[in-house]
Amino acid sequence: MLPVIFIHGLIGSFADPRALAPLHPAPTLCPDLHGYGADARAEPGTITIDTQVEHLRATIDQALPGGHVHLVGHSVGGVIAAAFAHRFPERTASLVSVEGNFSLADAFWSQQLAAKTAAEVEQILQADRADPGRWLRAGGIEPTREHLRSATQDLAYQPASTIHAMARTVVEYTAGPDYQQLLRDVFERVPVHLVAGARSRAGWDVPAWALSAAASYTELPRTGHMVMLEAPEEFGALLAGLLAPVSAGQVSTPE
Repeated sequence: MLPVIFIHGLIGSFADPRALAPLHPAPTLCPDLHGYGADARAEPGTITIDTQVEHLRATIDQALPGGHVHLVGHSVGGVIAAAFAHRFPERTASLVSVEGNFSLADAFWSQQLAAKTAAEVEQILQADRADPGRWLRAGGIEPTREHLRSATQDLAYQPASTIHAMARTVVEYTAGPDYQQLLRDVFERVPVHLVAGARSRAGWDVPAWALSAAASYTELPRTGHMVMLEAPEEFGALLAGLLAPVSAGQVSTPE
């Protein structure tokens, strides 16, 4: 199988060994986006969708130079994945959008955070870090010991300044006049698989044209928006089934 790149969303990483295991022996990469993880000291003013795409390209080129890759983008990461596929179709074998933002309606949480001050976002993050169980329950997730461990790590993965900057750039980008055409171009150029959590599907604003043009559509039962946190093994097995046929087939380079 071709390499698989996991692109995380607004909060937390997108890396869980239990989800990666079914993809073995394919190379997998779960990079820290600009402003996250090892790059958490980034200046908020440098965080945009375009800089995230360039940061992702540089990271992929360093770890996996040349060749095609599969992109798996979650939520806000779906916007970055689509922007990468549009800019670098020659590197993109396929795109899996895991409840990726299709419109401003999808970015409702980003809209709320973007409208707040930096100090208000800091207060929200500190409150969530102090009570990760409440944060999980807000997403309909049972705060088991394993879920609490993952939530604690996710909430510590980025500073409030990064969350605020990402929320603002996502709102601006998805509301822009060119975003819908960008998405249509990506669907025409590469196979796009749509994946949703069964509990959260009703809130995912997927247009009819995207459902019709998608290479596949799957709902993971008994999960919500944070599918990797709730069902990592099932999610990894789903990806293996979706991506192996693309890797085995002939991948053509767009003209």
